[in-house]
Amino acid sequence: MKRRDFLTSSLAASTLAFTNQANQAQAQTTASGAREYYHLRKYHMQNGPQTKLTEGFVDNALIPALNRLGIAPVGAFHLDLGPETPTLYVLMPSTNLETLVNIDHKLVEDETFMKAAEPFWSAPATAPAFIRAESSLLSAFPGHPKLTPPPSTAQHDKRVFQLRTYESPSFGDHVRKVEMFHKGEFEYFRNAGFDQVFYGDTLVGPRMPNLTYMLSYPELSDLTAKWKAFGSDPGWKKLSSDPRYSFEPIVSNVSNLILSPTGYSQI
Repeated sequence: MKRRDFLTSSLAASTLAFTNQANQAQAQTTASGAREYYHLRKYHMQNGPQTKLTEGFVDNALIPALNRLGIAPVGAFHLDLGPETPTLYVLMPSTNLETLVNIDHKLVEDETFMKAAEPFWSAPATAPAFIRAESSLLSAFPGHPKLTPPPSTAQHDKRVFQLRTYESPSFGDHVRKVEMFHKGEFEYFRNAGFDQVFYGDTLVGPRMPNLTYMLSYPELSDLTAKWKAFGSDPGWKKLSSDPRYSFEPIVSNVSNLILSPTGYSQI
């Protein structure tokens, strides 16, 4: 079979299989509530006054206002290992897509927010509160429709987070990679002992097509052992060697970040 024919038939089979799985997962989601969307925002800063100003804004103004809009739990994380530190990540989940895409316009209608946010909101151009902010909009995977904070969040125990983004060379490869999660990767992560926080398909954002997901650990030292257990799972070995996913590299680049929750994070 010619490579072009193989690609076409492979993509068609993958799309059909993923669509069937997504429809089944969506039916389950409908029974338990709507699937979530995620607004992931990054505040790039410089060390010094900026970090204190932005931290105070997110803690005292932004998160309370988001909660009043029905957006909860809100995650706030420091970037510990990765490029461009200091960066503050804010994760906003909601089933209301309109609210997420119009957050800034809705926030200015909240008088309590505007009063608490005034130092941040009115920072002069000569002393801005941050260098740049970036946002991505994601849709939860049908097979993992809602954000799941790790158990350690409720006990306020120590926890670390791993934020991974998989870029694919084409939208066809991206569809196949998302399909792999629904074909068993969720289960293999669970078997390896991971706390799975969220899985999101990027709808709007840089470097598309890509997907992003978040895992959690009690200690950073747990990361290596859990990934080793995942990689040795017989189910994962079988899935990753399936010709539908292994005939070419369907992930072209991986971003791998280590985050720690702020003291005011709700995740």
